[in-house]
Amino acid sequence: MRDPYEVLGVSKGASDAEIKKAFRALAKKYHPDTKGGDESAKKRFQEISAAYDILGDKDKRRKFDAGEIDANGNPRGFDAGAGGFRGGPFGGGGPGGAREYRYTWTNAEPGAETEGFSAEDLFSDLLGGLGRGSGRRRNTPQRGQDFIMSMTVGFEEAARGATRRIELPNGEQIDVKIPAGLKDGQQIRLRGRGGAGRNGGPNGDVLIEVSVAPHPTMTREGRNIKIDLPVTLKEAVLGGKVPVHTLTGEVFLTVPAGSNTGTVLRLKGKGIPASGGEPAGDLYVRLLVVLPDRPDAELKKFAENWSTGYDPRAKSR
Repeated sequence: MRDPYEVLGVSKGASDAEIKKAFRALAKKYHPDTKGGDESAKKRFQEISAAYDILGDKDKRRKFDAGEIDANGNPRGFDAGAGGFRGGPFGGGGPGGAREYRYTWTNAEPGAETEGFSAEDLFSDLLGGLGRGSGRRRNTPQRGQDFIMSMTVGFEEAARGATRRIELPNGEQIDVKIPAGLKDGQQIRLRGRGGAGRNGGPNGDVLIEVSVAPHPTMTREGRNIKIDLPVTLKEAVLGGKVPVHTLTGEVFLTVPAGSNTGTVLRLKGKGIPASGGEPAGDLYVRLLVVLPDRPDAELKKFAENWSTGYDPRAKSR
């Protein structure tokens, strides 16, 4: 992947707020839901999400800036000439290699990440090579490798639930269910899908660490979702029905006459769907009264002739 700073169009000295603002603007522009399934927009959105996965995480950003990980979030390999290890995609430099592997993919685009190694296995290999006294350890049932993988999913995928086709480190492709209401940082465990056990020991597991990408307009608080909804001056003064995007599609929200910026309206049950015994959350809509981008002669004339007796700053004194 390209340099994440270049992808988001920000400098290396950009603040967290500037990075988040750049991501939101680009995500909103290239979100697949707004492009009618355009493949180029989908790929661009995936690239943007992957870049934010690095720069939006303080620890990952620090590691990237320090050269510890690359633009895909993969740890940079050790130099074998410096006494480190460099192996193939499924283990260290020989039999009995790494017990733990790390792979990563973003928005259903698999991409291998460099392997790790376990000190326990390293000592096991060394002891196993001593010959005398090591036979008992060799014949002891041992649990198989755990494969650790990371994945970034979209906000709405995590909220509604989804199914992803993934490729395991052993090359097997399986469908993984993303449960509705999944939170950022949660882990999905696939029992017995890791490395094969030894001497009759159980198979290891696959552990998927999930990050939830921010949404261009929605934020989550518990089971509730909050959004800002721009409305015209006419809609705010006279009231009316305006369209609102929800997790289940577009609905029409009734704006009461005389509404102001900051007015919060609730759509019951339109937040995170019910799951795991928890009820559905609500969608809270905060109104933002927005004037036209271009000068409106009629509106200007109305304001010049409008006689008003209220003081909007009275409460702030």
